[in-house]
Amino acid sequence: MKNTLMALILLFGILTVANGQEKFSKNPMDTKFITEDFERFWQAFDEMDNSSENPFEGYLKNASEGFSPLVDYFDPKTLFQTVKERKEDYLKSRNVLDSLSGKETEIKKAYSKMKYWYPTAKFPPVYFVVGMFTSGGTITDKGLLIGSEKLENLNRLTGLVSHELIHYQQSIEGEDNLLKQAILEGSADFIGEMISGEHINLVPFNYGNENEEELCKEFVKAMKKKNYKDWLYETSGKDNRPNDLGYWMGYKITEAYFKKQTDKKQAINNILNIKDPMAFLKESGYLQKYMKD
Repeated sequence: MKNTLMALILLFGILTVANGQEKFSKNPMDTKFITEDFERFWQAFDEMDNSSENPFEGYLKNASEGFSPLVDYFDPKTLFQTVKERKEDYLKSRNVLDSLSGKETEIKKAYSKMKYWYPTAKFPPVYFVVGMFTSGGTITDKGLLIGSEKLENLNRLTGLVSHELIHYQQSIEGEDNLLKQAILEGSADFIGEMISGEHINLVPFNYGNENEEELCKEFVKAMKKKNYKDWLYETSGKDNRPNDLGYWMGYKITEAYFKKQTDKKQAINNILNIKDPMAFLKESGYLQKYMKD
């Protein structure tokens, strides 16, 4: 989620997901994996050099139920141009779903762990779509969407899907600012790792741990603002930091909160249903000494 388009998609998913949860199963074994958009994209790709029309218009027009809420964010001409310019990059993922069946079993195991930790969890379908390298994953009220063009293999797919599953369960209130967004993303990483055994944001995580003191001081000055630059989606280039350090910060806050709780299942419930991000931060104690300064 690295740019304006991704920020809009994430926002869209979070705002609309609550409206569609009731129709999905509470049984993780019922989870469906839907690849029709992926297959339709490659049909359009193969027509690209032999057609006088834009084949990706049909790809978007005939989007699946899961993909359709986001189609308006894609311009067929821009998609066509992107595919032509990055043809070799797209081809790296052409056969990536050939081994999906084995991953389905692994994902359902992670989902079963989610059921243990959060018995009221809902398990929506997982849609494999193809975009413009803007998103590895997002959510809408129709389900979870995986940006398949960013997958060269399925090594961390279980962790990625688990992260999006957590987003689907979240109901986090409070003022929209950097703190809330960091907790939203970081808690999805934290619980997603718990159920999948995979950490999907190692680069910002390692950088954050190596520069913890400096970053904590910086974050407390920025956390009430609505400017996410240098923490989420993009960096200013002022130093060598990677994208998405906000994920690391939110993870650390969530981890500190979880460790302090005696009832761990209730802790997961609380993390997924935060009413006041600032109160949650204070209860975690993670940034306490920096906030005093």
